This record gives sequence, C-alpha cells and structure tokens, in this order.
Amino acid sequence: MYDAFVEGAKEGFQIAIRIIPFLIAILVAVSVFREVGAMDYITDLIKICCQWLGLDTRFVDALPTAFMKPLSGSGARGMMVETFNTFGVDSFAAKIASTVQGATDTTFYIIAVYFGSVGIKNTRHAIGCGLIADFAGIIAAIVIGYIFFG
Repeated sequence: MYDAFVEGAKEGFQIAIRIIPFLIAILVAVSVFREVGAMDYITDLIKICCQWLGLDTRFVDALPTAFMKPLSGSGARGMMVETFNTFGVDSFAAKIASTVQGATDTTFYIIAVYFGSVGIKNTRHAIGCGLIADFAGIIAAIVIGYIFFG
C-alpha cells in the first residue's frame, strides 16, 4: 500500500510540473486585464448604460468580482475583498460579490490547467458552455441579490 502511495505521489508531482506553464499564463492574463484598466472601462460602460436605461446601478460595483471569477478564483476573491474594503462588508455590492463567488466558476482556469495538464488542445465547446454558465450564474446572483438584499 505504501508503494502505491509513493507511486501516486510521484505521478502527482509530475502533473504539478506539467501545469506550471498554464498557471503562469493565466496569472499573467489576469494581471494584464487589471493593469491596463480594462476592468474599470467595462464597469463604467455598464454603469452608464444602466443609468441611461433608468436601472439601479448598485450591482455594478460587484461586477469586477464577476468578471474576474472566470479567469481566477483567487483574483476574484481579491476583488471581493477590495469590494468589502471599499463599500463595507454589509453593503449591497459586497453581498452581490459574495453571491457571485458561489454562483460562478473559474472557466478559463479550468480550461488552462486541467485541459492543459492532460494535453487537450481542442477545447471545442467547453469555453463557450462555461462562459454561458458563468453569465447565467452572474445574472442569477444579481437577481437573487435584489430579491434578498435589495
């Protein structure tokens, strides 16, 4: 039994080495997305559109968490904590950001790391389906937020 455990540990270590380039790539992509100001530009545009349509814009402050979640779970957690620090942990934006954390998944991280570790290069419809599911989760989190916390 011990020998089987050691063999499994060796294989796990080899898999960890194989996924390192994919982890680095996704972390660089997340950093670039934040540093070039794309996040602020997108949220400002959504806020303007919602104001123009006469909609409540309180949920927009939680969108950075929603946009980051498909890329990186830890990045989304950081955005959520930033929302907590900016607006307060009991604010509407913080409650929406927390709900988004549970309603979406790390689609690109999953594709990059798990698909990459086993050598899948053609993801077919996995990215599209994952992003549709993330979008549905974000919409559901916002609607549920307005129902329970609005």
